Amino acid sequence: MSELTGRLSVFKTYKLYVGGKFPRSESGRVYEVTDSKGTWLANAPLASRKDARDAVVAARKAFAGWSGATAYNRGQILYRVAEMLEGRRDQFVAEVAAAEGLSKAKATAQVDAAIDRWVWYAGWSDKVAQIAGGANPVAGPYFNLSSPEPTGVVAVLAPQDSSFLGLVSVIAPAIVTGNTVVVAAAENAPLPALSLAEVLATSDLPGGVVNILSGRTTELAAPLAAHQDVNALDLAGADDALAKDLETAAADNLKRVLRPSAANWTADPGTGRLLTFLETKTVWHPMGV
Repeated sequence: MSELTGRLSVFKTYKLYVGGKFPRSESGRVYEVTDSKGTWLANAPLASRKDARDAVVAARKAFAGWSGATAYNRGQILYRVAEMLEGRRDQFVAEVAAAEGLSKAKATAQVDAAIDRWVWYAGWSDKVAQIAGGANPVAGPYFNLSSPEPTGVVAVLAPQDSSFLGLVSVIAPAIVTGNTVVVAAAENAPLPALSLAEVLATSDLPGGVVNILSGRTTELAAPLAAHQDVNALDLAGADDALAKDLETAAADNLKRVLRPSAANWTADPGTGRLLTFLETKTVWHPMGV
C-alpha cells in the first residue's frame, strides 16, 4: 500500500500469449519469479504440454497468411513493433534491470540494442532473397531460379542469460522471413518476454505469428521437439544435455535444428539465423525462342 495515497498497489497479472490472445495456463498453475536478489516480482503462468500444443496449432494456422504477405509488409510490421517498444522503453528497462540484476544504465543499453535489432531485422525483409537466391547456370535452354521460402513453424527456446536482447535476437530473424514461432521464455526471467507479448498484440502482427509461453524449459521443450507439426528448433536456451535429447526427438520428422552455442548477444548478429530457417525452392522454366 502506498503511504502517500493510501492506495493498494495494483499488481500486474502476467499471462501466456497464444494465437493473439492472453490465456492463463490450462492447468491453472503459476510459479514465482524473483529478481537477482531473490525478491518476489510476480507470479508467471506455468505453461503445460497442452499449452505448447495449443501454441503450435495457433502458429500453424497463422503461417499461410504470414508467409504469404509481401516481404515489404513484414518489414513494415517489424518496424512498427520497434516503434511501440520505443514508446514503452522505460518499462522494459525496469523489467530487464530486475530480471538480470543490471544497473539502470546497463539495462538501458540492453533495451536500446534490442529495439535497434528489431529495426535491423525489419530492413532485411525484402533483401534476403538477394543473398539466399538467384539464377543458376544450367546446360540447356532453361531459366533455373532459386528463391528462399520459410521453413514453417519454429520452436524457439529463448536464451536463459539474456531475457530481452537475446529474446529479440532469436524471434525477429525467424519471423521476418515468414516463419511463425512458439517461444519458451527464459525460465527464471520470463517477464520481459510476457511484456513483449503485449507489444506484439497491439502492433500489426497477426495473431499466432508469435506465441510466448513461460514455465519450465525442460517441460515445454520436450513436446515441442517431438511435435510432428513443428518444422524447426532453435535451441539457444538449452544446455548441452537437454539439447542432445531434443535433437534426438527432432530427428523423427527431420526438423531443422539450430544447436546452442556461446553467444554474445550484443555483437553484430549477422545473417546466420535468417538463413537457418529458410528452404530453397528451385524452378526450371523454358526460355522463349
